[in-house]
Amino acid sequence: MNVTAAVVREKSGPFRLEEIQLDEPRADEVVVRIVSVGICHTDLLPREQAIPAPFPAVYGHEGAGVVETVGDKVTKLAPGDHVVMSFNSCGTCNSCKRGEISYCVDHFGSNFGFARFGDKSTTMRKGEEVVHGAFFNQSSFATHALGSERTVVKIPNDVPLEIMGPLGCGIQTGAGAVLNSLHPHAGSSIAIFGGGSVGLSALLGAVVVGCTKIILVDVSDERLTLAKELGATHVVNATREDPVETIRKITGPGADYTLECSGNTKAFRQAIDAVALRGVCGIVGAPAFGTEIPVDAWGILLGRTVRGIVQGDSVPDLFIPRLVELYKQGRFPFDRLLRMYRLDQINQAVDDLKKSAVIKAVLHP
Repeated sequence: MNVTAAVVREKSGPFRLEEIQLDEPRADEVVVRIVSVGICHTDLLPREQAIPAPFPAVYGHEGAGVVETVGDKVTKLAPGDHVVMSFNSCGTCNSCKRGEISYCVDHFGSNFGFARFGDKSTTMRKGEEVVHGAFFNQSSFATHALGSERTVVKIPNDVPLEIMGPLGCGIQTGAGAVLNSLHPHAGSSIAIFGGGSVGLSALLGAVVVGCTKIILVDVSDERLTLAKELGATHVVNATREDPVETIRKITGPGADYTLECSGNTKAFRQAIDAVALRGVCGIVGAPAFGTEIPVDAWGILLGRTVRGIVQGDSVPDLFIPRLVELYKQGRFPFDRLLRMYRLDQINQAVDDLKKSAVIKAVLHP
């Protein structure tokens, strides 16, 4: 089928809207008409060649829309269903069999392979030219995307699809890091480093579980003000205060939990130092590959735990509907993090993200 997609043809090149051909769905695949798709930092990594990737290519991995066509072996989805598209996994490794799909042993191959995971076939073309799609098993910077049944999540029809796309990655990563990974108990303290879409989603998760000291660390007063509105009990501007000292003043021995969401190496170390003895520090933010962080060995030996978190330990089929229900109840207002753009405004949206002028940009094809 003919679709319109935002194609990148060279390193650091612009997104150009082009008409291309998308494969018809195979037996276990579905075609989704995209209504909204968030832009994530991860979408820019292959464009900048921060990870090896081919050109021309279509990115986008936070798609939401309406199922148009299903393969003949698809059972959980039907045309007309409202859905969110999420990340891929192999489904057969030990991690996947345990339900820990975000730690799939071939996470990179199944999401950054730019081809179907099984037979490595491509899904997009322009005439005789291959256009590399299947990014995170979707490539949803387009009017339509092709995904598999196991990575597409049905959601209720009574919520606005125009805002649902970011649930597939960034929002579920931040909220899941709190709700699924750290499991803070009611009345506990948490310090979150980074006020982007992941960090602020984590803040919303901390409010849901009843943390009574919720500290957000960032360098933007505007984002810190929003954090207070969303439920932060304390905010710290890291350009004016030492976050570790301030967190210790607020909490006494340090926070019960800390979460690093910025990818900044200095914040990485501060998040570890700010956690109390026997506390847990979660790492979500992703610095450049190969980055090493010096850590005080005794800080760890005295009982602190430091753990990495991928995709908020989420099983999307289970977790995304939970977030939708919390949103419907007014307890998870993630829509306050979003700014809307048309698909043909994608280059402006990316520029705004790079300048930190927007928290989460959402495209409407």
